[in-house]
Order: sequence, then structure tokens, then C-alpha cells
Amino acid sequence: MLAKKRIRINPGEKTPKQMERHLKGVANHRRIEILFIIAENSGIALDSICGIMKGNVKTISEHTKKLVQSGLINKFRRGRVVGHSLSPYGKRFLKFIKTF
Repeated sequence: MLAKKRIRINPGEKTPKQMERHLKGVANHRRIEILFIIAENSGIALDSICGIMKGNVKTISEHTKKLVQSGLINKFRRGRVVGHSLSPYGKRFLKFIKTF
């Protein structure tokens, strides 16, 4: 049996698994819309995102959770409210999506 040849990754470069995680994060039209909303309103709360999108809180919450897991947005606490902002990779992906 032949052994698989592994690709060498230079330090600081993303592995194929990491790239897959980011790509799956934006593999939904609602998540892309959430990225655009957060880019325009840094620190926005979930309720405000739901109001802009006119969507269900549970659905939007699940999409933001997936975006956080994929490393595209950050969540932070502001008292009782949880704010959302783009991560550095989220900014890169938003720029890529705009040029796409």
C-alpha cells in the first residue's frame, strides 16, 4: 500500500483543515448577511442583528455560533449584552466575498 504524501505547511500558513473550517463558516447566505451586518455595526447585539434580518432569534443565534466556531467573528460581553465584531479572518473573508 502506498503512503499518502503530506503537504508541508510553512509556519504561519493555514492548514487545509483550518481553511475548510473558515470556508464552511461562510457556506450559508444568512451567515454572509450576518458578516455584512457586523462589518457595518461593530459591537452589535444579537437582538439588533435579528431586527435587521427580520429573523428568529434561535436561528440567528445558531448562525452566529457557527461563525464564532469558524473563527470569523468574535463575541464579547458588554454588561448584560453580548456584542459581536469581525475577527481579522472575518475581515479578510468579507473582503474576499465583496471581490467575488
